[in-house]
Amino acid sequence: MPRGLFITLEGLDGSGKTTQMRRLAAWLAKRSPSRELVQTRQPGGTETGDRIRTLVLDARSTGLAPMTEMALMFADRAQAIAEVIEPALAAGKIVLCDRFTDSTEAYQGGGRQLGSELVLEFHRLLCGNLQPDLTLLLLPSLHSSLARARRRNTRAEAESESGENESRFEAEQDPFFIRAYEKYQEIARREPDRVILIAGDLSIDEVHEQIVEAVAERLITFAATA
Repeated sequence: MPRGLFITLEGLDGSGKTTQMRRLAAWLAKRSPSRELVQTRQPGGTETGDRIRTLVLDARSTGLAPMTEMALMFADRAQAIAEVIEPALAAGKIVLCDRFTDSTEAYQGGGRQLGSELVLEFHRLLCGNLQPDLTLLLLPSLHSSLARARRRNTRAEAESESGENESRFEAEQDPFFIRAYEKYQEIARREPDRVILIAGDLSIDEVHEQIVEAVAERLITFAATA
């Protein structure tokens, strides 16, 4: 059985990942109907991961040290790789994942100022250095990204009276997001063969067109080597 294809979507909060992942999944279902698709997310995607997600994203989780936060992200990731990602890839499936280690490098390495070296070493030790075959990095302008994150945080605050909400990162100040944004740019420059950068304030359709063009090209290569 040929190994499957591992595709990740990355970007700041408010970059449009959720919408684009949904549209890409629908496109893949039509483009490769014989190839089973597995969708997952990080943090989350497993029973253990969903518990971790609640802890690290809930606005009520205050006082988490940066190293604790990063360790929780990697605990989630290691479980997802063992339980979901690796079995699916071994079975020849396409795995579509909302966030992976690039997010940790951007948010904890950049935003929390822990640095890339530590994040990448954790990834090597805990995740077997598993790398996506293709990463789609959505980077609207920093101004647009921050505005969207702020709108999401405002909505989350309005809803918080009814219980938990996942606005913990959206509540960060601008310097945090600036560092994360710049780290994402650094990752794209460092790994141009893996990371497809889709930058600028594009429409949903324009972003989708660039995504399917990149994925279609990778599917051709994937089929040729299968």
